[in-house]
Amino acid sequence: MRLTADYHTHTVYSDGKNTFIENFRRAKEVGLEEIGCTEHGFSHLFRGLHRTELHRYIRELREAEREIGIRALLGLESNIRGVSGLCDLSERDCETFDLYVVGIHVLVRYEKLTDSKLGLGSWLRTQLQIKPSKSLVRFTTKAYINSIERNPVDILAHLNYCCFADPVEVAKCCRDCGTYIEISSKKQHLSDEELAKVADTGVRFVIDSDAHSQDRIGDLKLAMRQVERVGIPLDRIDNLNGRLPVFRLRQWKQEHM
Repeated sequence: MRLTADYHTHTVYSDGKNTFIENFRRAKEVGLEEIGCTEHGFSHLFRGLHRTELHRYIRELREAEREIGIRALLGLESNIRGVSGLCDLSERDCETFDLYVVGIHVLVRYEKLTDSKLGLGSWLRTQLQIKPSKSLVRFTTKAYINSIERNPVDILAHLNYCCFADPVEVAKCCRDCGTYIEISSKKQHLSDEELAKVADTGVRFVIDSDAHSQDRIGDLKLAMRQVERVGIPLDRIDNLNGRLPVFRLRQWKQEHM
């Protein structure tokens, strides 16, 4: 089994340990054809990429790409900032970026104070092992769906990480909009039963490492163990064995630029 591309990686520009050069060199060593560079989004309070750094970030990424000789996608692990579906990338940003990954995180500048229950409020419930209310599940599900419908999202990262949504309803939206669901090789976020129900919707997947250090670039072991347990057909995972996904953002740019 070979991972063709790893679309969720971090560098020292957010909370990763390594540079572009180090990450790309590792990606080349493990046989990746391309790598997604996805720092935490602009609205992340402590770990996000700063807009003031963006010009330098892009320059260093492209220099490392040329030096190592691997295709690198300028991405962002954009935060879902509210139930409205607001995320970190504006339409103008979409013209610059190559890869649009979204997820729910804890310490974010939310659109409204009430939106903080998406991250911080839900995180506290997970830590205290408090069962979420039905209204919270509906709220979080709506936030996921609105973000996918409102933005040309390529990959939904770590679905239900420290939050509570109906994964099947979210998966149906991803399927209909052409957004991939990430199966993370960093940590299992959905139970086997939940992932099986998600797969039953017909949604397509990518496996990503969510690497914060160079040694984990291209790692697919944890994800593949769950894929095998659940019985997801490998032809439903579009970054394996030489295949590459068809991303929404790329199509959006062709239509709008």
